[in-house]
Amino acid sequence: MSSSTQALPFWREVIVYAGQMRLFKREDWVIYFLWIGLMLGLLFSTLGFVMVGWLNGVEFPPYVWNVPLGVFIFVVAIGFDTIGHRTAYKEELKKGESLVHHITIFCGITSVLCLVLAYANPSFFRFPAVTLVFLAVFYSVIDEAMHWRRYLSLHSDRVEMWSHLFIFVGHILMSISWYYWFEQGYPGVAETLKYL
Repeated sequence: MSSSTQALPFWREVIVYAGQMRLFKREDWVIYFLWIGLMLGLLFSTLGFVMVGWLNGVEFPPYVWNVPLGVFIFVVAIGFDTIGHRTAYKEELKKGESLVHHITIFCGITSVLCLVLAYANPSFFRFPAVTLVFLAVFYSVIDEAMHWRRYLSLHSDRVEMWSHLFIFVGHILMSISWYYWFEQGYPGVAETLKYL
């Protein structure tokens, strides 16, 4: 896709990239909806929690809003990125990148679980949480290196590269904000839990 679309204006390249969804097979749709659905669940749960507290007068520190904001950026970015992963670049990913994705996803999901469990058990979950946040970011960096290799060998395109930037932005914004929230003692959480 990359060589034929590089001459297009970027907005047209986005349309062409998104249009690849028409090539999805049943398995691709299932994986797409499971992955996006999982992340939408994280978005709605984090945003919903903060909104319940805020609507009931709980004063969260401003940085807390970066958690759902980061998830939102991440969801929009993977919404695009996954299209190319299920179509144009599906075979390229089998050369090792898909394993890196699975490791990154595992570390990302388990880091969120540890941060949630850290509310009730901070001394036990502090180090697993920071370890998994670090590993998720570390493997994201490895993934980026693999994407740049693909891009330079014309096995990627600008839409995929930009979507990866925003995946990185959203993931790091969410993770660092959430970890900082934990380290500050989760201000606003106890008050919000009374309304749930």
